[in-house]
Amino acid sequence: MSPTNRTVVVTGIGATTPLGGDAASTWEGLIAGKSGVKPLEQDWAADQAVKIAAPVAVEPTEVIPRPQARRLDRSAQFALVAAKEAWADAGFEAKAGEDPTIDPDRLGAVIASGIGGVTTLLDQYDVLKEKGVRRVSPHTVPMLMPNSPSANVGLAVGARAGVHTPVSACASGAEAIGYAIEMIRTGRADVVVAGGTEAAIHPLPIAAFGNMMAMSKNNDDPQGASRPYDTARDGFVLGEGAGVVVLESAEHAAKRGARVYAEAVGQGISADAHDIVQPEPEGRGISHALQNLMDRNDLDPAEIVHVNAHATSTPAGDIAELKALRKVFGDDADHFAVSATKSMTGHLLGGAGGVETVATVLALYHRVAPPTINVENLDPEAEANADVVRGEARKLPVEGRIAALNDSFGFGGHNVVLAFRTV
Repeated sequence: MSPTNRTVVVTGIGATTPLGGDAASTWEGLIAGKSGVKPLEQDWAADQAVKIAAPVAVEPTEVIPRPQARRLDRSAQFALVAAKEAWADAGFEAKAGEDPTIDPDRLGAVIASGIGGVTTLLDQYDVLKEKGVRRVSPHTVPMLMPNSPSANVGLAVGARAGVHTPVSACASGAEAIGYAIEMIRTGRADVVVAGGTEAAIHPLPIAAFGNMMAMSKNNDDPQGASRPYDTARDGFVLGEGAGVVVLESAEHAAKRGARVYAEAVGQGISADAHDIVQPEPEGRGISHALQNLMDRNDLDPAEIVHVNAHATSTPAGDIAELKALRKVFGDDADHFAVSATKSMTGHLLGGAGGVETVATVLALYHRVAPPTINVENLDPEAEANADVVRGEARKLPVEGRIAALNDSFGFGGHNVVLAFRTV
């Protein structure tokens, strides 16, 4: 096989989310239909119109030594927790250069964030105003940089083939994984640690999203607030955390005898060119991304049995995505089991594509699709365009090769679709 068209596989997964401090507990929560949304307990929440969010289930300081954590923005802490889990899960026993199975010059890292070190920036500005110039932390700049999570993951694993940070709002995590796939396909690297992270549960982002009417204000029912495809949906719930995968060329994985979760088939990317915030209502840009995925990769629509939808619980976005799936796949879309896992995790913004890639890969590996919770009254347009998995998890076909899609879309009209397949 030519070095510009190498097969890419997933050999490691890691996550820290509102459902659990690792990938296993997150997956258990997804399959059980558990919600990670809670009332905000901070004092500043009293003045907010939105008083709910989905914080991580396990604080990163329970995993990362406190002296190290103090020099990392929360987004980088999440990324490091998830990356270390994925790295160990892939079977690597030390960083590149110390582990003889991986050459640091053939190892990359691509970790995205939609907002980056926003909590560091805002908190240190408060310190500047309240306590003066001398009290501002000297670590502020390396903490607030959007590339801080990727840089710290790269340092942790010893990556020298390239360390990158795509920023495309809520499509960032998926774009990072798509970029990593291309790094391996084109021969730049043999192994890439890739994913997304976000830590934006802070009064300013919550006030801003709330004032633009993007977030649910269903404060009286936190666990029922994120309700993709329901007729009463009124916006997303902000979550935090990270999801990371280890991607590897099939040849490199086979040479070291690695366990393989799935094949990373490829990506499709487009832009709406419609509005900075609103999705194109008919899903034309999403359709182009889906078609781009199918045109550029060896994927049979009949193989696709599952879609982890972007589905944030917004009135316009949820339906535009389903219309695009129907437009591109026609009757083949009838056998897609569509899951909206943000109903449980909330929306992790730039971390969403990473966490939902972990969920998509595990859905294929275990051949079961997570449920979409809180759908009491299914939107007729959703019912007409998709088979939404509701109530409880659904088994996927147990025989033969099957594939799944992970959709991610972001403010600015960014569209990224990833495809994975059983091996």
